[in-house]
Amino acid sequence: MGSLEVKNLTRPGLQKISVQIGAGECLAVTGPSGSGKTLFLRALADLDPSEGAVILDGRDRTDTPAPQWRREIIYVPAEPGWWAETTAEHFSNWDRAEPIAAALLLPIDVADAPVSRLSTGERQRLALARALELAPRVLLLDEPTGPLDAAATDAVESVLRQRLDTGMTLVLATHDEAQATRFANQRLRLRADQEAAASP
Repeated sequence: MGSLEVKNLTRPGLQKISVQIGAGECLAVTGPSGSGKTLFLRALADLDPSEGAVILDGRDRTDTPAPQWRREIIYVPAEPGWWAETTAEHFSNWDRAEPIAAALLLPIDVADAPVSRLSTGERQRLALARALELAPRVLLLDEPTGPLDAAATDAVESVLRQRLDTGMTLVLATHDEAQATRFANQRLRLRADQEAAASP
């Protein structure tokens, strides 16, 4: 569903990275703040200029219109953006998103809630629901459970495991070493000195 091959991907602030991630697998990206985790995710999603190849199921990103690429490879930042007043306005199909929101332990009336009144953790989970509603082939998550309590973290991880089981590929940037261990088929460790090491 989402086999991803990365060859010598680089941009200012990011060392060259080469890695292969199979469909239904998770690459955990770890490293200190400033080591380039977010830059790597944004480069994969083609949100910033970068050099090198990113290949999805044998198709290079340069052969795919950018809007289509970003529908297939969706990036969810640590601080998601919002542009409308209520939650449901940010979704293409709330009826399809509602069971995802429920699985993420969001309130039953969250669709009509003003985004400004939601907690940081609720907004983070809504951003994840918004991405999953679009059924990406590859999901890029930047610290998806940082602001969450244990119950919400468990809910997020359960939903992500279900998607991995259906073949979605996950690239997970996290400071949580235990979470990386739970999810990763392989790990990419970035260092502030611009070196990287990939491992199973």
